[in-house]
Amino acid sequence: MLRILVVCCIAAGLPLFSWDPIIVVEAAAADVNSLPLLFSEDFENGVDRWEIFDSKSWRLAERKDNTTFEITTTESEYAPQVRSPKHIALIKDLYVDDFVLEFKVRSTRDTGNHRDCCVFFSFGDRTHFYYVHLGAQPDPASGQIMIVDNGPRRPLTKNERRTPWDDSWHAVRLTHEVKSGRIKIYFDDMTKPHMETQDATFRGGRLGIGSFDDLNEFDDLRVYGNRSAK
Repeated sequence: MLRILVVCCIAAGLPLFSWDPIIVVEAAAADVNSLPLLFSEDFENGVDRWEIFDSKSWRLAERKDNTTFEITTTESEYAPQVRSPKHIALIKDLYVDDFVLEFKVRSTRDTGNHRDCCVFFSFGDRTHFYYVHLGAQPDPASGQIMIVDNGPRRPLTKNERRTPWDDSWHAVRLTHEVKSGRIKIYFDDMTKPHMETQDATFRGGRLGIGSFDDLNEFDDLRVYGNRSAK
């Protein structure tokens, strides 16, 4: 199917190396066929389905007849109880165990090595959750898969690969298998994980998007998975 889409793009004179959500979805589809679509969000109808920890630091933005969800300031009135991200927006009333989360994200301010985006999962409460920190320059506190377990965030990985941020849209895909504890995060390349690890501390919870303290906008989010109890 991906080969057919590429041929169609060439025939139509469309660029192959810019963001194309259809190609990304088709490339990933083989891995999500066994999981039902639980949630889809394009932000055209607002953000009523989201719990935003500091709504003053987020906004809906109009971009060429398209609506996105954007972090507008590095500061936040949300003060975590332990060292962890400041910008968090969680999907309301959705608890999952195994899942695939896909979305588009764009970094809206060039802060060099500080650029980041966060993806939250198995979120039980504000001091118990996992998150992926897609930091431009990895170190033990940046660019890692993290855990917050009733204490300051700590890395589960020793990643050394940079996240190649620029001013363009990028595709992100996160998968979690709770039985094995396997966690994989993909950035643009949906065939090879950007990072992966195994951890079985948390076995389900809520999902969300955000940043530690940087600026991003989000669009076209989908969740495939299995519902779980709170």
